[in-house]
Order: sequence, then C-alpha cells, then structure tokens
Amino acid sequence: MTGARSAIRVKRVYEAPGPDDGTRVLVDRIWPRGLSKERAAIDVWLKPVAPSSELRRWYGHDPARFDEFARRYEVELADPERRDALARLSEMIVDGPLTLLTATRAVAGSQAAVLAKVLGRR
Repeated sequence: MTGARSAIRVKRVYEAPGPDDGTRVLVDRIWPRGLSKERAAIDVWLKPVAPSSELRRWYGHDPARFDEFARRYEVELADPERRDALARLSEMIVDGPLTLLTATRAVAGSQAAVLAKVLGRR
C-alpha cells in the first residue's frame, strides 16, 4: 500500500491549500482559533476521529510524551465511533490524495501524524 501512504499528507490547517492536497480533512475536535471556514478550505471536519479531551489534555503537546500519546491514541482509535471515522478516512484514500489537517504547531507531534501512520499501515 505504498501508493496510499504517499497519498496521505499532514498539514497545519492555517497553511494555504495546495494543488496536491486532494481531500482536506480537519481531524481536530475543536475548530481552529481565528480561522474562517472559507479560509480553512476543508472538505470534511471529522471530529469523531480526534483523541479524547482527557488524552489531549494529558499530552499537552509535550514532545517527551509523544510516544505514549501515540500508543494511547491508537488504543482509543479502536472504540466504535473512532473506528468508524478511521474507516471513513480509509475510504477517502481510495478516491485520491488525503490531507489531514490540524491546528497544532508541531504537526509531526500531532494526532494527524499518528493517523497518517495508522492509515499508512492499512
């Protein structure tokens, strides 16, 4: 599934849309501060795939906690609502490139990066 892996991108939602973005999906539970829906240019806001508020608060984007955050988040992705949302993302990949969007500054340490890794393994 190398093609699918290369078709998954992770970006900040504040970045301008690119010609290779394909379907743009916001994977945050909370709408990004100060960003209009028009400027965000998202196709889908998939809140159910986001980590729980409890996990998000525990993580606090502390780089030292990222590996444990990723592990816990992958466990959360097995719950029915998140599993269904993850399946929806998997279906979107079939239609072409997929860009996972997050408001997080450190994109490599975000849930979007974890999702891209999980989707790339499917």
